[in-house]
Amino acid sequence: MKKTKTQFALTGLAAGIALAAFASSAQAQEQWTMTTTWPDNLDLIEIDRHWVELVNQLAGDELQIEFRAGGTLMPGTEVFDATETGSIEAAGDWPGYWAGLSPAFSPLATTTSLFNGVDYLNWIMQWGGWELYQEVYGQYNMVYLPYGITNNESGFRGGTPIESIADLEGKRLRLSGRDQGRVLEQLGGSQVTLAGGEIYQAIERGVVDGAEFSTPGVDYKAGFNEVADYWSVPGWHQSASVFGVMINKDAWDALSEETQEKLKIAAEANLAWSLAWSERESTEGTVKFIEDGTEINQLSEEDLARIQEITNEVIIQGACEDPMHAKVYHSMISYMEHYANWRDVSVPYNMSRVTENLPPLEEIESCMNQ
Repeated sequence: MKKTKTQFALTGLAAGIALAAFASSAQAQEQWTMTTTWPDNLDLIEIDRHWVELVNQLAGDELQIEFRAGGTLMPGTEVFDATETGSIEAAGDWPGYWAGLSPAFSPLATTTSLFNGVDYLNWIMQWGGWELYQEVYGQYNMVYLPYGITNNESGFRGGTPIESIADLEGKRLRLSGRDQGRVLEQLGGSQVTLAGGEIYQAIERGVVDGAEFSTPGVDYKAGFNEVADYWSVPGWHQSASVFGVMINKDAWDALSEETQEKLKIAAEANLAWSLAWSERESTEGTVKFIEDGTEINQLSEEDLARIQEITNEVIIQGACEDPMHAKVYHSMISYMEHYANWRDVSVPYNMSRVTENLPPLEEIESCMNQ
């Protein structure tokens, strides 16, 4: 009987210690609130959700993230300030939305007629891109994990066909991005800025002659097949796009190095997943647009060459206006020149975009040294 009582006491003591340890662990666990720029009805929110799910699985012993769809905590335009100040710990974004704060955000989000999705993946992972995201966002008390890539966007959709760049003359087109708008203006069109949720009605009511938003899968689920009979391709204005999570620096520093590494691993996994996911969605969306009778108009090689020439001019212009903008583009173009040593001898099985007409590095360097 004494032995039984002793065993019971020891068992109770062990249970108490375990319970105390559990309580201590529960108290030590970080709880983050994260939102995004994307509302529930835009499919891009799936990139954010997928990363959050990975983090909660990989780092759930120290960190749990409560994810809220865009617009449920605050307007999407306010998530940058909220993350910078620590009102929330994290927010998913598209860097181009913050180009008004620094033009360097623009190429961190997308490029006109330059990178494709694989280029962004290569550059971020192996050619110094990741460090530049930290440098730019670091100026605003944030750590940034790029965790989503989509390949080139759909192109312009509207009620009238755009069969060549000559058809852009006088057109009012919804277009996102500073550099993109500058290229469009040189082609004779005018940029109209609209939130994603306003595009459908703007096309339907003729407020704009056409609009771009995202990839075919996202566009189809947004209902653009119902209001746009014509589709101009390819999406030269955004030859690829990057998405990621802004993390308040104080919240990041409160994590252990092990947990920080888990968040980075989740971001790297999400980059690969998002690129394949979006390409599948784009394929299925394209099939549906065609089945619904959408007319597709392909720009000629001559038109795309002219767009590349104007793009190069716009990149140099922006580089000479802002040193950080110049630094990002200098890194991107240096990557393309370096990677070409292997890329061009591996045709036709190569990856990346092949072009011989790039902005001259020497001119960008002269802007950087001003």
